[in-house]
Amino acid sequence: MAIIVGSTRPGRKAEAVAAWVHDLAARRDDATFEVVDIADYTLPHLDEPVPPRAGHYSHPHTHAWAQKIGTFDAYIFVTPEYNASVPGALKNAIDFLYAEWNGKAAGFVGYGIQGGTRAVEHLRQILGDLEVVAMPTTVALTLADDFQDHTSFTPSAVPAANAAGMLDELVAQTAQSKEAGRR
Repeated sequence: MAIIVGSTRPGRKAEAVAAWVHDLAARRDDATFEVVDIADYTLPHLDEPVPPRAGHYSHPHTHAWAQKIGTFDAYIFVTPEYNASVPGALKNAIDFLYAEWNGKAAGFVGYGIQGGTRAVEHLRQILGDLEVVAMPTTVALTLADDFQDHTSFTPSAVPAANAAGMLDELVAQTAQSKEAGRR
């Protein structure tokens, strides 16, 4: 399962949040998890001439991104909330692909002044069009409660409990999809 770092902004907090999610997830013995940072793929603004649903990728950066994302059965999106929505870089990274996301499951960890809840809701809509099954439990981290001085990530016990519930749902949904032959 991929834990996707959904921001490329300098000074981002997404790396620390993704590392925390990975630490929680790595304690499990029913799935394996890997952090995938969209910044490592330096995707330009969507530059594929053919819509992703066709599956005809023409650029090496798209092939590399598709190869990586396609190896996973499920995803956890770690996203900040920028201007009441998802970061443009995350939306762009999602838009590059179709089949690699299609029919899989996703969990969400949002952060921001209001816990990243609007960004997560937008991700649910975006991924719904890709036929991704969204987990009901969301981890919402607020800058006031989970980041000391709004900078250093210091999550409380409540987000950790929500993360455990989201991971339980994600692992169960992935197993159910595999059993049904969808992945």
